[in-house]
Amino acid sequence: MPFAVYILGILIFSQTTSEFMVAGMLPSLSADFGVSYSAIGYLISAYALGMIIGGPFLTIGLSKMPRKKALLTVTIIFLIGQTIGAIAPDYGVMMVARIITGIASAATFGVSMSIAFQLVSPQARGRAASIVLGGLMVATAAGVPFAMLFDQYLGWRSSFWAVVVLVFIATILMQYFIPTLASQGQISLKKELESFKKYSLWSAYGTSLLIIGATFAAFSYFTPILSDLTGFDPKIVPFILAIYGVATIIGNIIVGRLADAYMLSTLTIGLVILTVALVIFGLFVEIPVISVAAVIVIGLVGVTLNPAMATRVTRAAGTGTLIATVHNSAINLGLLIGSAVGGLTIDTGYGLSSPLWVGAILAILGLISLLPFIRGKIPSADVS
Repeated sequence: MPFAVYILGILIFSQTTSEFMVAGMLPSLSADFGVSYSAIGYLISAYALGMIIGGPFLTIGLSKMPRKKALLTVTIIFLIGQTIGAIAPDYGVMMVARIITGIASAATFGVSMSIAFQLVSPQARGRAASIVLGGLMVATAAGVPFAMLFDQYLGWRSSFWAVVVLVFIATILMQYFIPTLASQGQISLKKELESFKKYSLWSAYGTSLLIIGATFAAFSYFTPILSDLTGFDPKIVPFILAIYGVATIIGNIIVGRLADAYMLSTLTIGLVILTVALVIFGLFVEIPVISVAAVIVIGLVGVTLNPAMATRVTRAAGTGTLIATVHNSAINLGLLIGSAVGGLTIDTGYGLSSPLWVGAILAILGLISLLPFIRGKIPSADVS
């Protein structure tokens, strides 16, 4: 496996840490900017909004640019946005910074995967993808907890600067170790747009949106829930989130092995377990043992359903760049909706545990979206 592939994994790890770490620093950011927890939750939504806007447009806009140059370009844009966030004097500037980094991150995911696939043989693409996207799982297991520790001992700005340093190092390594590659070529929009007429594709997008929305409605507010409602010492919460991250890594491995042969069953069972975990968490949020167990289960069956989600999309409409990018946008739209609606329920007086119930409702809707396929109403070729 080329060393360049591991560099891409480091890059995804760094940027994903930036995306998720705000969820672990709600109290600090809230106190410093003088806004509510839910307002800080909207910073997660802003990042996701940037990815939704930036993904499809930048995928097309960068298609004629050499891949290495395209990746360096979007990485520099990310560094600018992350630096603005590190020095942000107020909430408004931080919001702008999060949108910029979100847009850049959307393009980074697509271009990184394209480079990884070109660097290896077709038989090694699955392994290459697991290394690059493994950065996302490691970010939840290690990046976010370490960012929280930086926040607690050195202040939240140190966490932002740490990401700047990591991305800068990855950029230098990219310059030296990633070879100059050809452009992606002209995207056949007409051919790919034909696929968007398929109900099975939009259903797959919808289910992915609901799964991620359910997960992030809860995850975005884990820190205040665990400290304010469950009663954990704030210094313990990073370790609980680290356990959550390890669960996502384990779940990703398991789902990755099941997705090809049992895609629909994996999605269905995963959503049932996710729903039950969120409901139990909401009912017994003040009991530490149950809360930690619920967090672990959500880690096992939340974002870790990604391989099955991606498999369903490719079976519905193939592996086109635009199809994959719009799927990424759907996933981030789910993240935005989950975190935003969770924050809205807190603001409207439903309590700090209300995002857990938002997540449960979204998970149930995800199950409902699968019913036509479970009942065989859609041709089996689309869902097998």
